[in-house]
Amino acid sequence: MPADAGQRARFADREGFLAWAFLLPTIVYLTALVLAPFGLTVAFAFSRSTSEAPSYRFGGLRAFREIFGDHVFWRSLLDTLALTGVAIAAVVILGTVVANVLLADFRFRRTVRALVLLPWTTPVALSAISWRWLLGSPGSPVDRLLLHGDSPLARTPSAAVAVAAVQVWRLTPLAAVIVMAGLTSIPRGVWDAALLDGAGFWRRLLGVTIPLTLPVTAVAALVTAAVTFADMGVVRVLTGGGPRDSTQVLPVLAYLRGVEGGDIGTGAATALFLFPLFVAGVFVVLRVMRRGS
Repeated sequence: MPADAGQRARFADREGFLAWAFLLPTIVYLTALVLAPFGLTVAFAFSRSTSEAPSYRFGGLRAFREIFGDHVFWRSLLDTLALTGVAIAAVVILGTVVANVLLADFRFRRTVRALVLLPWTTPVALSAISWRWLLGSPGSPVDRLLLHGDSPLARTPSAAVAVAAVQVWRLTPLAAVIVMAGLTSIPRGVWDAALLDGAGFWRRLLGVTIPLTLPVTAVAALVTAAVTFADMGVVRVLTGGGPRDSTQVLPVLAYLRGVEGGDIGTGAATALFLFPLFVAGVFVVLRVMRRGS
């Protein structure tokens, strides 16, 4: 073997080099699409930058004082937390039910599985536009059902319910797939032992299914929280935050303040406020996963 070939072989066998070589694309991706935008958001949150004067000027806590004194911000924060909580509960419950149904043996099971995934694979804007036409357009089925009454999107309680329903409709298929993976990983012998012990449906559910699928259920809850918490497409297209800011969420408010309003610092501070809340949620889910594993 030539000396240069042997040297290349020894170089390729170095585990440290291979580890960094395989990690490098991930590091570049995270730096370009996550760390760099996050760093810019932090910098602009402490600035006085506006669309009219985009040059960076340090502003201290000016933007945070403004958003903390804005009642729309606090209402948007409560709406965001309420929407996320409702979406997590409904998506986890419905996803578990759908997962058990899809694992049953029936005709056209593969076709039904493909159809169930359609809401998740449909683009967010297209889904929101379709639901807006269904719920809020003249001549739509809901409009005809209400005999040309007020649209559900024009009333405060029903608009919030509509936003939550669309999020649940979008995310339930993904949660069902995640829970299906957890259900199929349970050894068949565990089910057989529970049946031999005379365990009924509820005892098997509470004693076998829920404890053994708790880690994947926590993952489904985390994904639901991440998508719902950071999503602005559904609210922006479906209700625009109305009526009277009753369905406003923090991502949309950050866009309105920073982009349409021109106050880059305030918009960045509003968006940055999402980060500690999401980290706290991730910490809780990881604790649940650790207990269930």
